[in-house]
Amino acid sequence: MTDGIDLPLSKRLKTLTHAAHDKLDRSVMSAASFADLEGYARFAEVQYLFHRDIEPLYEVPELQSLLPGLADRRKSELIALDLTDLERPLPDLDESPAFAPGSTIDVPTALGWLYVAEGSNMGAALLRKEAAKIGLSDDHAARHLAPAPEGPAAHWRVFTAALDAAELTPDEEGRAVAGANAAFARVQHFVDARLR
Repeated sequence: MTDGIDLPLSKRLKTLTHAAHDKLDRSVMSAASFADLEGYARFAEVQYLFHRDIEPLYEVPELQSLLPGLADRRKSELIALDLTDLERPLPDLDESPAFAPGSTIDVPTALGWLYVAEGSNMGAALLRKEAAKIGLSDDHAARHLAPAPEGPAAHWRVFTAALDAAELTPDEEGRAVAGANAAFARVQHFVDARLR
């Protein structure tokens, strides 16, 4: 497999995180998370925990400058509302979030984490259809799966264009790839703990 050295950053991230992404997709699907409300609630808890991890990234001025409209892409409030609809408390962990509020954040690493968060919106279109089969909707318990007004593909293209325009050194690109792989591993950790 190529290391993607001549590709734009978004394509390099896709290439160099493929194994972790594929493993995560298989884990989520094998857990039958959309077979019933209980399975879906556990899936929403995983989503909440991951988005709790990255919540501070949406407030970083340098990230907002690199990724216009970043603050509007956050999902944690929508997931919290979805869990409220399901009459589930917000999950908590003994472990600290990956990014603590007010901590120093490495921008290239953060770009990798945000790539994973934004990429999940593309898969959400399929998951939204599965959620509808168990009675959920964009207004009840599946808000965080609803597409952006311009559609998921256009929303993703805007994000990846901004990501690819970021001027990163080779070392910084390496940290972005490491960040994306760390993000996939973090979600995998939550899936292994809550969906099995």
